[in-house]
Amino acid sequence: MSFSPGQADLEAYLDEALPVEEMAEIEKALRDAPELVRRLAEIHARRDSGVLSVGEVWRRHRLSCASREQLGSFLLGVLPAETARYLAFHLEVVGCRYCQANLADLESQQAEARQAGQERRRKYFQSSASYLRGRKRE
Repeated sequence: MSFSPGQADLEAYLDEALPVEEMAEIEKALRDAPELVRRLAEIHARRDSGVLSVGEVWRRHRLSCASREQLGSFLLGVLPAETARYLAFHLEVVGCRYCQANLADLESQQAEARQAGQERRRKYFQSSASYLRGRKRE
């Protein structure tokens, strides 16, 4: 039995909004099913013509996704509880790859900033310690 994704799956595939495993499954099915390629081309052509459903507008413009500012606040743990629960659901259950990538980028930036701060403190301490050692000799 071959895999036959539905309309919503193909829409999400075009939006790159599926988990990696499902994207790979659809890509594999596309290689073996000319009918599936035709359906995908029809969806793409309809989108290019400007005919969109409310759901397509919602997905295309990522209306359920958080801003980078909200994701940063989520990372710092300073969001209101309800918003934090929504973002956790969006990231972990829905598995929004767009928001996951933004969050990973913010985590990377935070780690780099933390490392740079530690290095700066180390240099300040070293320069202060050598200054104080020199003052003791005087």
